[in-house]
Amino acid sequence: MTGKDIVREFEDSRPDIEDQIREALEQDIKGDLDTLYDESTQAFEPGSILEGTVLSVANDIVIVDVGYKSEGTVRLNEFRSPDEAEPGSKVEVLLEAVEDDSGVVVLSKRRADRIRGWERIVNENEEGNVVRGRVMRKIKGGLLVDIGVPVFLPASQVSIRRTGDIAEYIGKELECKIIKIDRERRNIVVSRRRLLEEQREDQKRSLLAEIQVAEIRRGVVKNITDFGAFVDLGGIDGLLHITDMSWGRISHPSEMVALEDVVEVMVLSVDKEKEKISLGLKQKTPSPWVGIEEKYPVGSHVKGQVVNVTSYGGFVKLEEGVEGLVHISEMSWTRRINHPSELVAIGDIVEVVVLGINMEKEEISLGMKQTEINPWTLVKDKYPAGTIIKGRVRNLTNYGAFVEIEEGIDGLLHVSDMSWTKKISHPSEVLKKGEKVEAMVIAVDPDRKRIALGLRQLQEDPWTESIPAKYKVGDIVKGTATKLTNFGVFVELEDGLEGLLHVTEISDERVESAEDVIGAGQELELKVIRMDSKERKIGLSLKQMSGDTSPEASSPAEDEVPAEEPAVGSTEVEAATAAPVDLESSVDESADTAEPAEPGADQEADASDDTAEVKAEPAETEEEESEKAEVQPEDSSDAPGTDNESSPSGDELTEDQKPEA
Repeated sequence: MTGKDIVREFEDSRPDIEDQIREALEQDIKGDLDTLYDESTQAFEPGSILEGTVLSVANDIVIVDVGYKSEGTVRLNEFRSPDEAEPGSKVEVLLEAVEDDSGVVVLSKRRADRIRGWERIVNENEEGNVVRGRVMRKIKGGLLVDIGVPVFLPASQVSIRRTGDIAEYIGKELECKIIKIDRERRNIVVSRRRLLEEQREDQKRSLLAEIQVAEIRRGVVKNITDFGAFVDLGGIDGLLHITDMSWGRISHPSEMVALEDVVEVMVLSVDKEKEKISLGLKQKTPSPWVGIEEKYPVGSHVKGQVVNVTSYGGFVKLEEGVEGLVHISEMSWTRRINHPSELVAIGDIVEVVVLGINMEKEEISLGMKQTEINPWTLVKDKYPAGTIIKGRVRNLTNYGAFVEIEEGIDGLLHVSDMSWTKKISHPSEVLKKGEKVEAMVIAVDPDRKRIALGLRQLQEDPWTESIPAKYKVGDIVKGTATKLTNFGVFVELEDGLEGLLHVTEISDERVESAEDVIGAGQELELKVIRMDSKERKIGLSLKQMSGDTSPEASSPAEDEVPAEEPAVGSTEVEAATAAPVDLESSVDESADTAEPAEPGADQEADASDDTAEVKAEPAETEEEESEKAEVQPEDSSDAPGTDNESSPSGDELTEDQKPEA
């Protein structure tokens, strides 16, 4: 039987076969189709995690079969490595959409990994557990760390110390502590700082228990400030102060150390209660001050480099770690220095003399002027008393004028030495600043650097001959009443010369007050009844103009002088040669009495004399006499200063410090 015969045989039975199949399907399958459809669609709900098989990779798109009627796609960059996307590999993916606009099933491996990772992390860990992860990237407020799922590491929790840029941690593996788990939001916050603090606390207790003073320890520089550096010794930071970094001078700690430097330091002190440790670098080497007194004996000449200049002096480095101070007062014998920078600058090599050493404070006092001859040692021979000098008025004060004899050498011309007879209240009445004058040297004190000068000594003392010859006892003179007092009247006989008309010599009748009889400015004709050249007094009488009563007979008796009357003779003028010049008296002592006395102050003692006594000018007190001899050339550089770090000082008064005379 051929094939065609067989076909013809079964052709007539085809309708029967189709009917039989239709009947079978209706009876066996029809009831299960709805169930099968529902089950298949439920397995492919968006958001569900499916297991699939990688079919192929094309143009960064991975084709994955998840058992649906069509394949799904996943981006290649969602795989951690290309090996995971090899065809045939099994992967878990999240169904994002059953079909997109183009009819493709959209899958996500990254989201599936995150959900599985979250479930694993939550099941395996809790708050307080330590986890390790890699920093993925920097986000707002901190870092994103991958510990299986991305977790948040706040910037404040990255480290114990302040970090300049947290981006430097990207790509690094970090150990952190879980401090918060938010299951609803699927969010985890971790802290590296808290973990470090706990570890550091354990290290601190161990370190404080074993550390000893004078030990050499290794540490890492973690912070640098203007005053020093903080070194991490492992659990606690020690302070390496700038003064303990080097025996020499440094301006900033960064000159010696840098951040993250590993340094060996000596432990100087430990305060376990306050948990403070002081460290030192220079203490690892011997101090250069050992044996310094033998190396630089007082009086020795040495050379050094100027390393610092202040308002009160300059610091000179003699060797590394050894510096001395040249005080401004020790820079020049004669030059007036307002600031040390006028003579020295940083980097200058200068020659100095060692003046003193303080081993306790590690200070050396140096001098520059001592390398030269002191010109004041030659002044006494160059300008002996009686020498006529010419100079320039450099400054005026209440008590006199400073005259520059030569550069740096000044003499004091006191107001009392400006005129024999004229009353001078201020030197500006006679001199002007900058004016050139001629004067006589009265006295010289090289030790105190003072020279006393005089103007009136250039002329003959009129009280020796001219005044006694012109005003003899018994002469009739004319004058003007200049000042009225309760004990008499001062009468100006000529410019700068006054006599005293005592109240008892005004009239034969008792006069209670001179103002009752005579007025200021009144012209008077009087008789000279006393001439005392030694004491520089002239006594006058008005009542003797009307009679021939002798001066002796008409003198008031001592008991006739009212007890309450002030002394007579305030206008005395003492000659500069009347008493020796005392350069030991200071301007300070004379300042309180330097104001010329009011007329009448000295005549009370003479009120019982035979006649009223008159002087040409107000008298000077002993203090004034000593004051005029005081010479202060207002050289502020005379102030010694031996303390390396002390401010300028001095035992000599400057012009500004002198009291008004």
